[in-house]
Amino acid sequence: MKITHMKVNHLVNPLGYRLEHPTVSFVVEDTTAKKQKSARVLLADDPHFTRILHDSGNCPDLCGTAYELPVSPEPEKRYYWKVFAEADNGDSAESETAWFETAKAGEWIADWITPCADKELQVSIFHDFEITKPLAKARLYLTGLGLYEVYINGKKQGEECLMPGFCDYNAWIPYQTVIPDLVPGHNRIEILLGDGWYKGWYGLRKNHELYGDRLACIAELKLFYTDGSMETICTNPEWKARKSPVTSSGIYPGEVYEPGIDRTEILNTEVIPLDKAKLQPRLDPRILIQKKLSPIALIHTPAGETVLDMGQNMVGWLGFHCSAPKGTKIHFQFGEILQNGNFYRDNLRTALAEFTYVSDGTERDVRQHFTFYGFRYVKITGWPGEPDPADFQGLVIYSEMEDLSSFETSDPLVNKLFENTKWGMRGNFLDVPTDCPQRDERYGWTGDAQIFSGTACFNMDTYAFYTKFGYDLACEQSRLNGAVPDVVPTAGYTGTISTAWGEAATIIPWNVYLHYGDRQILRRQFDSMRSWVDYMKRQDDAHGSRRLWQSGFHYGDWLALDGNVKGGVYGATDPFLISSAYYYYSTRIVAKSAEILGYEKEATDYRLLADEIHDAFIHEYFSPSGRLTVDTMTAYVVVLYMGLTPDFALEKVRSGLLNKLARNQYHLETGFVGTPYLMRVLSDNGMNDCAYHLLLEKGFPGWLYEVLMGATTIWERWNSVLPDGSISGTEMNSLNHYSYGSVVEWMFRDMLGIIPDEDHPGFRKFTVSPKPNYSIPQARGSLRSASGLIRSGYRLADGNLTIEVTVPFNTEATLVLPDADANALRSCADRMDGIVSIQQDGSNVSLIVQAGTYSFTYRPTRPYRKVYSLDSLMSELIENPKTKAILDKYFYSRYSVIPFEKELFTLRQTLNGPFTYLPYEEQEKIDQLLREVD
Repeated sequence: MKITHMKVNHLVNPLGYRLEHPTVSFVVEDTTAKKQKSARVLLADDPHFTRILHDSGNCPDLCGTAYELPVSPEPEKRYYWKVFAEADNGDSAESETAWFETAKAGEWIADWITPCADKELQVSIFHDFEITKPLAKARLYLTGLGLYEVYINGKKQGEECLMPGFCDYNAWIPYQTVIPDLVPGHNRIEILLGDGWYKGWYGLRKNHELYGDRLACIAELKLFYTDGSMETICTNPEWKARKSPVTSSGIYPGEVYEPGIDRTEILNTEVIPLDKAKLQPRLDPRILIQKKLSPIALIHTPAGETVLDMGQNMVGWLGFHCSAPKGTKIHFQFGEILQNGNFYRDNLRTALAEFTYVSDGTERDVRQHFTFYGFRYVKITGWPGEPDPADFQGLVIYSEMEDLSSFETSDPLVNKLFENTKWGMRGNFLDVPTDCPQRDERYGWTGDAQIFSGTACFNMDTYAFYTKFGYDLACEQSRLNGAVPDVVPTAGYTGTISTAWGEAATIIPWNVYLHYGDRQILRRQFDSMRSWVDYMKRQDDAHGSRRLWQSGFHYGDWLALDGNVKGGVYGATDPFLISSAYYYYSTRIVAKSAEILGYEKEATDYRLLADEIHDAFIHEYFSPSGRLTVDTMTAYVVVLYMGLTPDFALEKVRSGLLNKLARNQYHLETGFVGTPYLMRVLSDNGMNDCAYHLLLEKGFPGWLYEVLMGATTIWERWNSVLPDGSISGTEMNSLNHYSYGSVVEWMFRDMLGIIPDEDHPGFRKFTVSPKPNYSIPQARGSLRSASGLIRSGYRLADGNLTIEVTVPFNTEATLVLPDADANALRSCADRMDGIVSIQQDGSNVSLIVQAGTYSFTYRPTRPYRKVYSLDSLMSELIENPKTKAILDKYFYSRYSVIPFEKELFTLRQTLNGPFTYLPYEEQEKIDQLLREVD
């Protein structure tokens, strides 16, 4: 038995964070025990725990929950904590010691300083000082604008990149805490500055100086000596500046690095009147180099270019080892795709995405500093001789988040889709959840963020990441009277207030709470959440108080394929249906959140408002006979998913969705609103076969189409690249755009069946209800939840179904076995330790199980029907004469063709392109015909 994954505010040993309400969490594993008997948390201000500040005592239910320490931490102090746990079988464990350290004390006595130089000059600011006495410890509190790196005696301090990150600088500026690597005697601190988001070229509307026009920094270096004395070294006009070896940098342009530049000219600095009240301890996880990729090929293109292929569309830097002669200028350009075998970057629009290195003749490892790229391919110009791929590395940069999940099926294309989604998340979770990481945008679009948040929470521990993003969102709301802008931070972009985008205020914190079980996220964001609902209500009240949101512009079902304009961005679904549905959905979330937080009045008020919206929505969008008046795929999905389908209309809505799919030849046509919920709605409403069919579609539009086209991330559009390999357009066409990767949430919730419980968040109690399908005979995966490791998997073979599940220590799961007979399984269940109950629940068997691993193999009461693809039917025709006549009869009656092998290829064209799997009702007809043969 051991105690692992010890975190404070979901961070491992956080240094210098905002920790006014520290919560600790941990996981107990490696035990055969079922339940925790007790757990105890100790907090001390020394690593030997001689001065105990808090002792929780033996508590029965601490594991898998966020325990709020009842202390008010003092600033500039390190606290130590550990956990003792005991299980119901006598197992016990003591954790290792973990710690957290609070941020700076008191007001800043340092000055914001800027170089006395042209504002376009790229500089570093430095100061020399002496340490004449033995040091006990030192802390450096600092930040820089736009971006900074800090060096002590020429050595970079820490592993972080792109500090202080991207935030709403108008509202707050985060500072960092560094443990400096000092030496006795002479020391130099040097702060290298770059334009970044703050000052450089960024944004869709205003290109430069969005937040400020001067590079600046502020720092306080606190030295604590062994004799008990203390000294503070502060930025002030006595500090000096000099030219930076990074002579040019920007988020979009890239960077120029000239280490041999003459830096002997010393510049003065001066105080700049930036508001020190905006300085706050950081919230964001560290931005780090987390993976290093080697190129898979060096390509000489038909155009005569030299191009590195990294094998993966990634985000970060290109590192390389170089010994070029002094003065050699090497130029790098970054792109996502080749066209006609040549380097290509037109889909980056105006973003230059370049790096220029001018050698000083020194052999060195080179990297970038104040930019980042989204790329797979790198065009190299000016390299002396033939580049050796072994000299290059792709340095993958993203925010520090623990990877939580694994997923694998019998279909390698589906496995690749899952990995592509993870890579899309890595590329776009760089301090802000961006839409894309490569072109002249890289915005924190709130719509993209909210629709992907469920998948993100399955993929990685996003609690701290979304905490920081939520704070930025709330800051932007405060100047918009509760409205949520479509991008956060806004960066000078006035933007649009739109449904679905604004729901980032409510849906993201709710998903985070469900997954991690820490109500602090709801407490932090509650004012933001209800402010968004209050904004919608004011719009409603301004237009007649109908309890519908039917005013203003909305993006609607963005990029849906059913719009009136071919290739357009707006779907056919009534945007007011979508806005009114989200009005209801967000209000329900706020009501539930208020109840969880003990805000009784707010819970009652928002519950009543939600009921009024529900009734008004039914009256507006359903006919008395139960027909949904908006006949689009997304409309059916939205009303089913959001609980806006009255009982009298349920079957008509389900039928309407199925008919819509059938009329569209079982291709999806949903956009940003409909797609995240489509698969879940199908699986939850008796159309699981259709969900699997959509997943496995290999043509346009479909997830596997892009996998087959060589994608290594998720595309912005279903057809970002056409079948001939040409890019479909350059106006808005990112090849790393995670939104449609939201299908992974369905993979976990429905394929594997791992479902969080609102009443027991953080997976203290949860459901495992896999929904297998013969088209994927085997699937398995794991989730390192807040309560421990959950595993789920199924296997279909020889007419039997095997379900295997692992439930972590001190949790309880409802295990649902599909198409099973409780009487047939009871004897097997009786032999397993940990099964609390077993009962028949319709066609399924429901079991309550405690911690442990469970495996059931049984013959389903409803046979899992083979899914016919054209390829499988071709095989049937060639190999099974018994069925040939029946299939010939069927295809002739349906398509007026006798489908011998060559005609099946013709049939693909008859079915309007690469329609891999036959429509559901046609498969039913084939089944009936084959039953007649039998």
